[in-house]
Amino acid sequence: MDLPEVSIGRKYVNMTDINDPGPVEASSLPADQLQENPGMDDADALQRERLIACIELLFFAYRDFTGDPDVVLERYGFGRAHHRVLHFVHRNPGLRVADLLDILKITKQSLGRVLKQLIDEEFIAQRAGKSDRRQRLLFTTAKGAKLVDRLTELQLVRIRSALDLAGPGADEAARRFLFAMIRHEDRAKVEALIRSHTGSKAIKST
Repeated sequence: MDLPEVSIGRKYVNMTDINDPGPVEASSLPADQLQENPGMDDADALQRERLIACIELLFFAYRDFTGDPDVVLERYGFGRAHHRVLHFVHRNPGLRVADLLDILKITKQSLGRVLKQLIDEEFIAQRAGKSDRRQRLLFTTAKGAKLVDRLTELQLVRIRSALDLAGPGADEAARRFLFAMIRHEDRAKVEALIRSHTGSKAIKST
């Protein structure tokens, strides 16, 4: 299945050559990069450049990972904030507004604007809690669920393709890397959230 094409600008400045991501030799690094930190030897400079390359790869990977659904979201007048809200509400029916705020790490005001639009346009329904009527519980409507499924499928296609290209063991390695990128104090919450769906840990114990 071919991935949908996303129209993006073609002009990049000081961009790593992603068409030929071969190994970088310390001797090939510009002198100003090697001398940026006077106390850094060639090996340290090379390692630093490799880590910077990871930063750039994360940027480009995120650009394309989000770019696929961006095309669909734009047709509805939605953005990535709407996508995040729809995704987590759909995955966690009855999610409290307070818990959604904790997941997204955004202000109540920012969430309020996005949530109001999704509710007004009937992508999300809001209900009072059974035991506490003051609680606001969120659910996707049939319309919202259909949109989430469409967006998720686009991203699944890209992830499946990337894991296949990366080779055996890439799935677990990617999980470990992404989990390690999460703030230490948030990992337990993320682990619990993922386990509630899969019934297993996000990453295997070593």
